[in-house]
Amino acid sequence: MELSRCYWPKADADMIAYHGTEWGTPVHDDRKLFEFMVLDAFQAGLSWSTILRKRENFRRAFADFDIEAIARFGDKDFERLINDAGIIRNRLKIHASIDNARAFLKIVESHGSFDAFIWQFTDGKTVTNHWTEEKQIPVTSPEAERMSAGLKASGFRFVGPTICYSFMQAAGIVNDHLVSCFRWKEVAGCSR
Repeated sequence: MELSRCYWPKADADMIAYHGTEWGTPVHDDRKLFEFMVLDAFQAGLSWSTILRKRENFRRAFADFDIEAIARFGDKDFERLINDAGIIRNRLKIHASIDNARAFLKIVESHGSFDAFIWQFTDGKTVTNHWTEEKQIPVTSPEAERMSAGLKASGFRFVGPTICYSFMQAAGIVNDHLVSCFRWKEVAGCSR
């Protein structure tokens, strides 16, 4: 018997694996949260399947998402990244990722962890939605708008409300699996 899942992975093996093991699972590891922040910023205007196909290249290019290492990236690193055909070579997004690593570390310094900062926008709990159709799933929310404002005030770039909502979905801050999807109940059960 085939499992019922959300509509968006379609028949793409990478998307099916990502949906079935990661998307919507609450993340509290700062490094993983930063990875999703970077990937969601690069995904803006592109398909998520494109980012998934390049994910290992991003990990290699961005020091396995070592935030302190990325915060130290200079001009040579930027040139290496802009010439790396394995990633999305967008100057603004590359600069933003480096600057965001620096802002990320400032948040860690002031809040103890990025996890503590980012989950405050939902009072430390996953927002579990009860969507029955894909057309019900929003592209932003009041929480994403507050998160966007908080990140921008902390020096982040490429963190508009839509990107923040996508990040929230990826990091399990919001559960937007359809209730008919086998993952909805799994994800709802692993919330704080």
